[in-house]
Amino acid sequence: MFSRLRRILVSDGAAAPAVNHPRPRQHNLFEAAATYVSACAEDDQQRIDEAAGWVSPEALSFGVNELACRAVIALARERDESPQAVARSLLGLPTA
Repeated sequence: MFSRLRRILVSDGAAAPAVNHPRPRQHNLFEAAATYVSACAEDDQQRIDEAAGWVSPEALSFGVNELACRAVIALARERDESPQAVARSLLGLPTA
C-alpha cells in the first residue's frame, strides 16, 4: 500500500516541480494615499503614477480623504483651532 502511494506521489511530483516565485509586494490604501499625497506635494510625477497604480482609484480617493481628515484634525489640535478654521485657512478661504 505505501509503495503504491509513494509511486503515485513521486510520479505526480516529478511531472511538475514546485517553483517558488516571490509575489510582488502588496500596498494598502493608506500607504498608497500617503505616498500619493507626499508625491503631489513634492511634484514628483513618477511617484504619483506609481502610487496611483497600487490600489483602485476609489480606494485611493478614500485614503486621500482619510489622510486629509486626519491632517486637519492634527493641525487643529496643534493650533488650538476648529477643524473648519484650519481647513479654510489651508485653502486660503476666509473664516466662516
